[in-house]
Amino acid sequence: MERISFKENDISQKPALELLQKLGYQYLSPEEALELRGGKTSNVLLEEVLRRQLRTLNSIRIGSHSEARFSEQNIENGVIAMRNVPMEGGYLSGNEAVYNMLTLGKAFEQSIDGDKKSYTMRYIDWQHPENNVYHVTEEFAVTRSGSSDTYRPDIVLFVNGIPLVIIECKRPDIKGAEEQAVSQHLRNQKDDGIRSLYVYSALLLAIGNSFGSYATTGSAAQFWSKWHEMFINKEAEMAYHKRKKCEPLPCKTNTSTTSVAPSACWNSSSTSPFSMQASRNWRATSSFSP
Repeated sequence: MERISFKENDISQKPALELLQKLGYQYLSPEEALELRGGKTSNVLLEEVLRRQLRTLNSIRIGSHSEARFSEQNIENGVIAMRNVPMEGGYLSGNEAVYNMLTLGKAFEQSIDGDKKSYTMRYIDWQHPENNVYHVTEEFAVTRSGSSDTYRPDIVLFVNGIPLVIIECKRPDIKGAEEQAVSQHLRNQKDDGIRSLYVYSALLLAIGNSFGSYATTGSAAQFWSKWHEMFINKEAEMAYHKRKKCEPLPCKTNTSTTSVAPSACWNSSSTSPFSMQASRNWRATSSFSP
């Protein structure tokens, strides 16, 4: 008889990874993810993925019938701009700068046929989510500020090589599992933590007992929201509670099914600059669900 495992990664982390892969996220082992980071735990972007996607998603329209490509130098400038997020005003200010680049793009000058102008490069295709690439990895080691030590968030989701979702998983059979996961997120965001990762995040998830909690970057513990499932009918809800399974159903919106961030339940009281506008973006596109 196969013995039941009570390891955290077996009963919490592994099922989450399996579900995310079913939703369309391509799995990267920690070793593969580190290689795409240039072998440095101080880097958090999958730069080769980002570089390739900037080439794929972007072109410059010339007139009504022709297009030009961004120069390789500007592709590299796009990577550098995302890598070197300005954090002089704090990491929440940096989080806002990332949000602006994700939603508005970044302008770079380029000369075409002797005519030098600024053209906007986009990091995410919001109109056609299928053009983006989605990755998931686990045990994502990131060097702490001012230290050679690392913290390792359990699961990180990437869109076009940019880490936009961070998930902490805890065993559901221990007391205060969700609170421990939230506490770990808060610890990671301290001055001596891994703000270099959290500056990019649009969504944080804490998975423990019940359905888990979610918030945006910079949210204090009291502003984390519980995940509430929406059932099609009373019979389905009763059947669910009878089975006592913790496998979440999709959270429905008027226009789409959101499988990563339930926009109908978004925490608008969060302090992160993502919280209000991102709520509208999730409702409109559900783009982080491939």
